[in-house]
Amino acid sequence: MAELPVSDLPGKVLIANRGEIAVRVMRTCRELGIPTVAIYSDVDRDALHVRFADEAYALGGQTAAESYLNTPAILDAIARSGATAVHPGYGFFSENADFARTVTEAGVTWIGPPPSAIELMGDKVTSRRTATAADVAGVPGTLDPVTKPEEVLAFAEEHGYPVAIKAAFGGGGRGMKVVRDAASVPDAMESAQREAQAYFGRPEIYVERYLERPRHVEVQIFCDTHGNGVYLGERDCSVQRRHQKLIEESPAPGLSEETRRAMGEAALKVAAACGYVNAGTVEFLYAPPGDSPDPGDGDFFFLEMNTRLQVEHCVTELVTGLDLVEEQLRVAAGGKLSFTQDSVERRGHAIECRINAEDPAHGFRPSPGLITKFNRPDGFGVRVDAGYDAGLAVSQYYDNLTAKLITWGPDREAARRRMLRALAEFEIEGVRTTIPAQMVLLAEPAFIEGKHSTRWLEEEVDPALLTAAAASAPTGAPPTEGAAEALIARTVPVEVDGRRFEVKVWLPESPEPLAGGGAAPAGARGGRSGRPRSSAGAGAAGSGEVASPMQGTIVKTLVSVGDAVEIGQAVVVLEAMKMENHINAEKAGTVSEVRVSPGDTVGTGDVLVVIS
Repeated sequence: MAELPVSDLPGKVLIANRGEIAVRVMRTCRELGIPTVAIYSDVDRDALHVRFADEAYALGGQTAAESYLNTPAILDAIARSGATAVHPGYGFFSENADFARTVTEAGVTWIGPPPSAIELMGDKVTSRRTATAADVAGVPGTLDPVTKPEEVLAFAEEHGYPVAIKAAFGGGGRGMKVVRDAASVPDAMESAQREAQAYFGRPEIYVERYLERPRHVEVQIFCDTHGNGVYLGERDCSVQRRHQKLIEESPAPGLSEETRRAMGEAALKVAAACGYVNAGTVEFLYAPPGDSPDPGDGDFFFLEMNTRLQVEHCVTELVTGLDLVEEQLRVAAGGKLSFTQDSVERRGHAIECRINAEDPAHGFRPSPGLITKFNRPDGFGVRVDAGYDAGLAVSQYYDNLTAKLITWGPDREAARRRMLRALAEFEIEGVRTTIPAQMVLLAEPAFIEGKHSTRWLEEEVDPALLTAAAASAPTGAPPTEGAAEALIARTVPVEVDGRRFEVKVWLPESPEPLAGGGAAPAGARGGRSGRPRSSAGAGAAGSGEVASPMQGTIVKTLVSVGDAVEIGQAVVVLEAMKMENHINAEKAGTVSEVRVSPGDTVGTGDVLVVIS
């Protein structure tokens, strides 16, 4: 890469995020000799990113709103640490123009696009307008936020069902609800707004036509302050569940070189239209020949632009040989891109699996808990970006991404086979993960042949395959209680005036977990006082006790005492890992007890509703 003098690089970088992306940024900073600063919530006191940083500062609180979305607390950490630059990672404040502006007004370098570009493209409604003005066609949708069900109904009347209600200031499937009939519109709008507010801090939503069998193809772009803009190729992210990506790869299989070039050029048009600088991703829905809704087969439509580094940037790094975080740092410091469009060379194929704490046997529901075993795979062409290790807990309060496993091969088939080998080596116990499902999906003929779509996993893959694979996967068991243990030396975190330090103390080998990144999750030691638990976790079939299948926070109760309910009827809405889950009755009858209220935190097995 083109060199900048060390004096021109950021002097100290605060990463305004957590988990694997915080560790990822810190690694590149360490290679460049740049000190790093971590911030952390009460839940993350002993988290991996906190341990990895040169220094760390407490934000307080547990939820995202109390911590990683707490602007005054983050600004205080910036001031106290003397950080000269802020990297936002992805999620949280990464696409928040107000936060970016506040950082820059404080005289601190923002490692990302200018606030004006975030405003244009971070808002999915204005981004559609910008793309349209740049002559890049999008999926039919509203150009203004919707606030009333009547607006969604009118759009659906014109364009037909299904339609997608989406968070205007979000991405990654968060706050997105697919609506297939008029009766579902009010509840879908309410749910989308709640998720958008919880994850992105903004409740605005919009609506667009929902394509039934598209592929999700996105283009990585990079722009500097000297007028240079380059696209680094495309990624296929079509393997999704609940509109969130599970497997990504680069290059996208089956595209002609003409289509790849056209997508790249369209992405740069969008970037130029909003005055973009730094790393960004322009996302498209691609309708393969025969599936396009328009006369021309093989069409692609602008979907949105993510004004940040993407989770799946790793596959682009492996096929281009470029460190995108290093490039971000240099561009933010005023340097030119170290490459041109002609110099970018893509070699081979890369595949990424997002290893999430989810249970594939039960609809990929969240599986927070204490990780008791975490053994990474290794070998040629294998990369692991992780935010957790053994002894750390996956909390209900944040995203459930525990690690990213990326493999490279000289061609797609070699990368696929290597991924299967690496997944088989990856040992995670204590929580359920997506690994068994990903092994099944990578071996499916539709994936091997590149004939999958964004609907493939949820509508075409036999759920029994996922259930069987997940059932055979080890999950580990809690350590046996009551055995006397010798004392051993442990390094534990302490805080002095909000700044984190580490001290050595002598503790039992397996002490009761403390609150923090290595803690057993809230609710794992009894939940709310006095609430009985169901041994089945989700409620024994037909018992009448509807129990929580996971840790989470009650968003809404859908029934009252005296209501008649049917089998399969939703009785409670539970938020876990920033996603809403409907908890259903497994017995018909009359509600005799509702033991929770909105805002209550519950643990796995807590009884929520009793049906007589």
